[in-house]
Amino acid sequence: MSRPLYDEPAYVLHRRPYRDSSLLVDLFSLNGGRLTVVARGANSPKSPLKAQLQPFQPLLVDWQGRNELKTLLRAEVRSAPAIKGTLQLYSGLYLNELLQRILPSGDPYPELFAAYIDVLNALASSVDVEPLLRRFERTFAQVLGVGFEWDQANDAGVPVESQRRYGYDPEQGIVRGASETVRLRELSGQTLLRLAAGDYQSPDCRQMAKRVMRVLIDHLLQGRPLHSRALFRKG
Repeated sequence: MSRPLYDEPAYVLHRRPYRDSSLLVDLFSLNGGRLTVVARGANSPKSPLKAQLQPFQPLLVDWQGRNELKTLLRAEVRSAPAIKGTLQLYSGLYLNELLQRILPSGDPYPELFAAYIDVLNALASSVDVEPLLRRFERTFAQVLGVGFEWDQANDAGVPVESQRRYGYDPEQGIVRGASETVRLRELSGQTLLRLAAGDYQSPDCRQMAKRVMRVLIDHLLQGRPLHSRALFRKG
């Protein structure tokens, strides 16, 4: 096995039973990015790891392994505000699934890791979750190289004008033309400019941001479903 990595800040994205008494745990870590570890014996009733390896709980972990599947050596729980409330918990599960399903394995994303910590802390104290989710999605898109500016028409290379209508192409961002790859059309330039100024509160800005980011996330998923979306419909 390779040299162990010690005291790595990490969060659990998802876990599932593995063999007789172990767990397979998907982690998001500061320096290791997204990775999967096997926690041996962690699914047995007496193992402290079973209670420690929970979503939204900040950890310091040790692991080792040459292959894609690492072996968890230790996990230490760190303190953090608890996420409470159904909508807040659903939002956290959505973010976890986003990272688990889309983020490439093994690449560090320190900017995204910091944004993840910030959004979890905000979910613990906020009633209004939509602006938090939209801002995290924006950071997520930026680090994956598909980010865009609300106030720039990328196909034309010109700023958005308030009186014009625009489209959205997940590979280009906001566009002025109408090609086959444009997924959304008739987007108000005035609303785009308000989003560029940070307005995630007014109803039209919320609706547009949600529509655009959903198209982008669906593009990144390449046809795969996000199961956590069903939780919001049930709630």
